Amino acid sequence: LNLFLSVMDFPLLIFFAFLVMVVHGFPEDYHIHNSTRHHDYCVLGAGPAGLQMGYFLSKSQRDYIILERNSGPGSFFSIYPRHRKLISINKIYTGRQNREFNLRHDWNSLLSDRPDLLFQRVSQELYPDADSFPIYLSMYVKELGLKVQYGVDIGKIRASESESPRGRGYILVDQHGLDYTCSVLLVSTGMWDPQKVQFEGSDLVEGYESIPLNPEEYKDQAVLILGKGNSAFETAQSILGRASRIHLYSPSPVRLAWQTHYVGDLRAVNNELLDTYQLKSLDGLVEGGLEDIAIVKNGEDERKHSGRKKQRCSSGKKRRGQFYLTLAELLEHPDGKNSTKITAANLPVYHNDNFSLRQPYDRVIRCLGFRFNFSIFDGSARPPSSEVTRGRLPGLTAWYEGQGTPGLFVLGTASHSRDYRSSAGGFIHGFRYTVRAVHRVLEQRYHSNYWPSIKLSVSQLQSWLLRRVNEASGPYQMFGVLGDIILLRGSHCEYLEEFPIQALPQFSSLSGHRVSKHGLLVLILQYGLNPTDSLGPGRAESEWTRAWRSNFLHPVLYYYDTLPSEKDLRHRPAGWPLPRPKAVHHMVEDFLTEWDGPISHSQPLRRFLEHCLHTDLRAFYAESCFRFSLTNRKPPLFCRQGYLRKHGVVGNSHLWQHAREAGLMPSEQEYASPDVDPSFPDYLTRAGASVSSAINVDF
Repeated sequence: LNLFLSVMDFPLLIFFAFLVMVVHGFPEDYHIHNSTRHHDYCVLGAGPAGLQMGYFLSKSQRDYIILERNSGPGSFFSIYPRHRKLISINKIYTGRQNREFNLRHDWNSLLSDRPDLLFQRVSQELYPDADSFPIYLSMYVKELGLKVQYGVDIGKIRASESESPRGRGYILVDQHGLDYTCSVLLVSTGMWDPQKVQFEGSDLVEGYESIPLNPEEYKDQAVLILGKGNSAFETAQSILGRASRIHLYSPSPVRLAWQTHYVGDLRAVNNELLDTYQLKSLDGLVEGGLEDIAIVKNGEDERKHSGRKKQRCSSGKKRRGQFYLTLAELLEHPDGKNSTKITAANLPVYHNDNFSLRQPYDRVIRCLGFRFNFSIFDGSARPPSSEVTRGRLPGLTAWYEGQGTPGLFVLGTASHSRDYRSSAGGFIHGFRYTVRAVHRVLEQRYHSNYWPSIKLSVSQLQSWLLRRVNEASGPYQMFGVLGDIILLRGSHCEYLEEFPIQALPQFSSLSGHRVSKHGLLVLILQYGLNPTDSLGPGRAESEWTRAWRSNFLHPVLYYYDTLPSEKDLRHRPAGWPLPRPKAVHHMVEDFLTEWDGPISHSQPLRRFLEHCLHTDLRAFYAESCFRFSLTNRKPPLFCRQGYLRKHGVVGNSHLWQHAREAGLMPSEQEYASPDVDPSFPDYLTRAGASVSSAINVDF
């Protein structure tokens, strides 16, 4: 009877449970698994690039979601680098209060409108501990209220044809088989998959991702490391005081970041092994191909036949068996089969008494970096691999859209194929700016919002350019990749910041702006093209008349009367970031990276602009403008746009007082800000100009 009553009451219980849900709300998981899960923008990955894009989408009030497979943001940094020291500079003290300038030396903070939301809140170390970065990213998510959904592991991505105005869309399938659909997919998954090379005996090699971190594990061991990048040297440095000898082997010689100016090359913070190598303390570097080698393990047979006791390391632990490096082709018998019984006696080249790697190793470790995970994309959504990076990264357009995958953009480290080994696009201090550029492309393409621009009179242009080259962080970090575009319109111009210069042929469609018959200027920062000894004599150019020979980072202006075409870009001179222009101007390199010298920087810049604009851009004191106004039908442009509108610059206090009394200058009480020098035009104040740097009467 009780069982019968229970069965009869079951539907009633279900009904009451449903009423409770209606009154009190559904569980959170219910909404997740039963909502449509469609968004205009899906951001895949809550690393620094994904969160940076999330900030821009949130600021522009777009419908977006960030999907993250782990339980918190920045999970890569919870594991890597394995030895927990970041090599991204966290320089807090610069002697400046200018936030934009300080970002030139802060390689870890993301962009936001919060001046206090900086990485220095969690660490003040120059090279911080890696555990600090997920803490910073969690703070970034919380304080900006970004929409991140954790625990969503996307295993398959396919394209779908949509009836929406945007056309093609994407379907993402998670570990539970649930679908997430979006019109635009922004992939910021980073590079997690270890780069591996297959060769004979590659299964005997340990990976950087799984090696022991305790230096005592390597006590008195001989270690062979495959690779010569930062992960290889980081690993070597951590065991330098314990291993008996460490050899690094790879096809290429070591490349030093301070020589190549590429932040991904070997950094000084990791290069102590170079000392022990060159000072002959048992460690060394060797070059050779990876695909053709063989790693063979010396079994116990030799020790048994020779009657020797089993070797033990000095810590008392039994050795694991030793490994030899040789060429795979030398292991083949005449019948074509590889030998599996290798001993020191029969190992090829063992008796070559000058073979660099003839001694056995206790460990062989692979430190070859990482690659992009292509496996989650099916054929309809898979971007091609980049030839520049030998298939490790996806092939992208100059605006970071997958080639052949419209509406799929790649952000962050994986977008580095666009500037591989030539700029900083694979690192936080670089891709925070390329992410902003991608967002501006999205705003123009899908929401008809033009690329942000500032309208300036041509007499303001020089001061604005000086401000940008002395403060802007985007072109400074993404040198040769992001540049400022100045659209000339006769007496005025439009100034666009940080446009991807390789996309210049598509400028109008990507930005919404048109190029007039007056042409355009492109401002970038770049290194010199001539190889030089980075620490040797004659490494720098100080004479402004030879600015084109500058070796270090310096501003360069390109003038085009028409927009360069795709053909122009393909046939540009070797090493040039842009096609050959109608006119080009190099600002001579400066030891302090301060391009504000009146003779070396301001005067040559002004003369170049006058050549391109066909007008006089000199700045005059009020008495000169007064004289020109009396003696010329058409006074200089500076006087027409300044003095004659009561904005002239007066040479001394007496003349200034006279100008005020004559009504030619506003009175002191008319100035809104007491900090602004009333003798300066308003635009010069905004541009940070000064009498010494921008106004040169004698020039």
